[in-house]
Amino acid sequence: MSRTRGTWNTKGTWIAGVALAAVLALTGYAILSGDDGDTGPTGKGGTSASASGSASPKPGYRPPDDWSEPDRWTALPGGERTDMRGSEVGFPHTAEGAVAMAAAANTTSIEGSRNSVDEQLRIYHSYVARADRSDQNAEQIELAAIQTDKALHQEMGVEAGEPLPSGAYVRSAVIGYQVVRRSENEIAAWLLFRTAQKAGEMEKESIAYGRILNAVVWEGGDWHLSGAATQRALDGLHKGQEPKIVAPGDADFNASGWTAIREAS
Repeated sequence: MSRTRGTWNTKGTWIAGVALAAVLALTGYAILSGDDGDTGPTGKGGTSASASGSASPKPGYRPPDDWSEPDRWTALPGGERTDMRGSEVGFPHTAEGAVAMAAAANTTSIEGSRNSVDEQLRIYHSYVARADRSDQNAEQIELAAIQTDKALHQEMGVEAGEPLPSGAYVRSAVIGYQVVRRSENEIAAWLLFRTAQKAGEMEKESIAYGRILNAVVWEGGDWHLSGAATQRALDGLHKGQEPKIVAPGDADFNASGWTAIREAS
């Protein structure tokens, strides 16, 4: 387990970190939360629709020095193929396949000349359900991603539109999950994610953790992110039911009901 101490202490880091949730937030059905006592501002239909502000990864969380083995591990299945945008698709029609697709949709890498606009539009076109696609949503996502890129470039000391400095990156990956609603064609799960940011070759990497609730539906032979399904999951969610934001290896990881994701060999 990495012993890097996590911080989340700059505006630019926060903005870049939640880029992974921007597609869902802008269509009004994501719930991204960090403070265990607050799930963030409410959007349409009672969902958290914020891509900034109070719905942030938990500030100041530090992984423990002593490792506690997770009780539950899963090697999630991969997709059958890669689509024209470079996204992994074609996941199995199983609960693990649904979680694997949601994890793929929340895995991003911003570095070099690849920016937030590239990543968010890729996620939108590869993973969002047909009912939630529109020209207006696509435009909102692109405009918000442009602002994310401007803030990130400003923090890293380069002009907007230029590649990030050599060795700089923002990478987010899902490291745990907890299924909260399931049926044959609909799965809702909390995802635990880890975001790493580095401003250059010689800069120190900063780490932060957060959680997001995603729901997916089976349509057209694959799983897709769904606003209606996420709303149904949110309707059954009561305050205080959110799992704690804790890294694998933390004793509270098991108590919070998380399943750790093991990398496929």
